[in-house]
Amino acid sequence: MKTYRVAVLPGDGIGPEVVGAAMTVLKAVGKKFDFSVELTEGLIGGAAIDVAGTPLPPETVEKCQQADAVFLGSVGGPKWENLPHLQKPEQGLLGIRKVLGTFANLRPIKVWDALVSGSTLKPEIVQGVDIMIVRELTGGIYFGKPSGFEEREGARTAFNTMIYHDWEIERIAKIAFEIARQRKHRLVSVEKANVLDVSQLWREIIVEVSKDYPDVEVSQMYVDNAAMQLIRNPRQFDVIVTGNLFGDILSDEASMLTGSLGMLPSACVGGKIGLYEPVHGSAPDIAGKNKANPLASIATVALMLEYSFGVKEAARAIESAIDQTLAAGFRTADIAEAGSSVLSTSEMTEKFLENLENAA
Repeated sequence: MKTYRVAVLPGDGIGPEVVGAAMTVLKAVGKKFDFSVELTEGLIGGAAIDVAGTPLPPETVEKCQQADAVFLGSVGGPKWENLPHLQKPEQGLLGIRKVLGTFANLRPIKVWDALVSGSTLKPEIVQGVDIMIVRELTGGIYFGKPSGFEEREGARTAFNTMIYHDWEIERIAKIAFEIARQRKHRLVSVEKANVLDVSQLWREIIVEVSKDYPDVEVSQMYVDNAAMQLIRNPRQFDVIVTGNLFGDILSDEASMLTGSLGMLPSACVGGKIGLYEPVHGSAPDIAGKNKANPLASIATVALMLEYSFGVKEAARAIESAIDQTLAAGFRTADIAEAGSSVLSTSEMTEKFLENLENAA
């Protein structure tokens, strides 16, 4: 029996609750598909600050480096918001991404049939939406130098630099093409090549890499048009690859197609060890109340099974069980609607596990 080592970082707020649900599911799906998991828990974010005085203790880094994958809950909350910037909980997340070398952020945007009415868009627009956004995570304007503040001709001036090297674009492109090859063989590259030099290079590298993937249909789209098209006709997209800034904005825009952040998983990959976390934050207002939606974390388990462990059959079983659970009318408070059964975190997890038993 294959054993997978997972470093578990529950983090802050609702993190421990939803991560607990996800690890229960991981053990159950392992039993169903004949693999085992070895879980090692570590501190990160505010929880680490409270115990160790730092958002990313060396012990946590060591545990992550020895794992096959890292599973994270959430970081941050009002308790730590007045700390100096470099000491805030979010620095733990940025730090572990850097340690693991994860340069590709995967954000699946899937509208479940049972939740179509939860979107602010018309059902005929969002029905069947299933998009994978591949965002470059470690380059671009967020990390480019020079940056800073200075006085120029008597005016306070701030500046940032958008910069990409060819190898940064090439490696994110390859990940996106490989994912497109596993899905519908369609890829849209989003940039602003009509204005930005860096986007012209981005487009050139995408075209070059595409020659190694003749089975993938490739198109180019300016970011302003992409933002509009995501609302006008989101079903036209399958895989989107884009840079750090544009990906940050477009993935948040696309997340609202689904109606709830509580349903969205994500992954940071590209290094030897993947980092997996639900999209939602720490939600301190409901922390410890058994109200959080565990389905985003459970869906994140499916991502981990597919992209780190290659157990695709198990990943599909989790997705099928989520679909069945929602179709039966079960909801947590964040996705509740008239006539649905509103469940706690633990109750929703139990309903999911019942459906997992019957999933293919």
